[in-house]
Amino acid sequence: MNYRTILVNLDIDRPVKPITNAAVDLASQVGARLIGLCAAQPLVSPLAMQASSYAATSTAQQMYKDLEDRMKEVHHEFRTVAAGRVELEWREEMKAPTEAIVEFARAADLIVMAAADGAHSGDSHRTVDPASVALRAGRPAVVVGSAANAIPANKVVVCWKDTREARRAVADAIPLLSLATDVTVISVSAEPDASLRQSNADVVSYLARHNVRARSHISKSADETIGLLQYLDQSGADLIVSGAYGHSRLREWVFGGITRFLLDESGRNRFMSS
Repeated sequence: MNYRTILVNLDIDRPVKPITNAAVDLASQVGARLIGLCAAQPLVSPLAMQASSYAATSTAQQMYKDLEDRMKEVHHEFRTVAAGRVELEWREEMKAPTEAIVEFARAADLIVMAAADGAHSGDSHRTVDPASVALRAGRPAVVVGSAANAIPANKVVVCWKDTREARRAVADAIPLLSLATDVTVISVSAEPDASLRQSNADVVSYLARHNVRARSHISKSADETIGLLQYLDQSGADLIVSGAYGHSRLREWVFGGITRFLLDESGRNRFMSS
């Protein structure tokens, strides 16, 4: 599999240049076209709706106009930053950004989006929720670290646990792993055994068949999340690859410990697939 089309989300209230540069950098590395997406929807307060019909309509119209004007600015800056570097397409939608990304993911092989301040933070009318996108879009996603202007993939850590999500993530990440010069497949366990070592070895062998040279690393830790965090802090990885584990409970996503940790680590570039 190759990435032929990348969808990048541009939050309406965030700087456009960093995430655009990061997405263009990635698209250039893999030879993909880039779709820029900006989505938001107005939130009319209950107090406004209780006002006269004319006042409520006027308020809603102004909100839509403000969003349209801002989307034009985002589009212009996106085109200015990315022009001449990769093939481009533009989309904008008056809807919640998470819903727009999930919808338009059908047109792309990979989604790129900026990190949130936490797994469930932000105004859902104007800000994307990376957690929901990772679990609902049916496409792998790169969540770009908060200070990143590029997505280097020279040194990659694959967080391995023998689950469907992790298997999917390894397969989906092969185009990026193929660019790397240093790939480590890490598992963390309180009691590493022969089965775990064989599992890691199988992943390393699988990647080798795809011309990805990787090595296995087993960490012993009573706490899986802490053990992984310690390793990642020492690794200096450019990119972290993992499965996204979660399920919906009363329409809210409940996440496993590793997924929660990776979603909240806004300073790191993460590749996630479910």
